[in-house]
Order: sequence, then structure tokens, then C-alpha cells
Amino acid sequence: MAVLSRLRRTGRKNSPSYRIVVVDGRKPREGEYLESIGQYSPLAGDNALNLLADRATYWLNQGAQPSDTVRS
Repeated sequence: MAVLSRLRRTGRKNSPSYRIVVVDGRKPREGEYLESIGQYSPLAGDNALNLLADRATYWLNQGAQPSDTVRS
């Protein structure tokens, strides 16, 4: 099983927000996820990123590969 961390889109039309989730790599973007480890709101300005650093570190140590967007 390939474990990935990727963005899952939430929010209204023209007002995006994203959850940073850990998923099985074979699942679709809006499919089932293992754990939500943060949020990203690109329109929020300074408070755009909320991340549970300890859970993110845990999943990275377990072999989860972040997507390019999550990495940046």
C-alpha cells in the first residue's frame, strides 16, 4: 500500500480550502482517507496553514510520501 499525504478540497465555489490528509495512494482525491493532519486555506493570508506537526512527522516516518503541492 502506497501511503500519500495530499490535499482534499473543501469549501464553496470560488472560496477553496483544503484538508491535508493521509490516504492510500490508490484512492481518489475525494475518497476515503486514513487521517486528517491539517488544513490549508489559501485565501486566509497569514493563517493559511494549520498543521499537526507531530502527526505529520509520524506519517513521514511511516513512509508516507507528500504530494508536490503538500511538500511546497
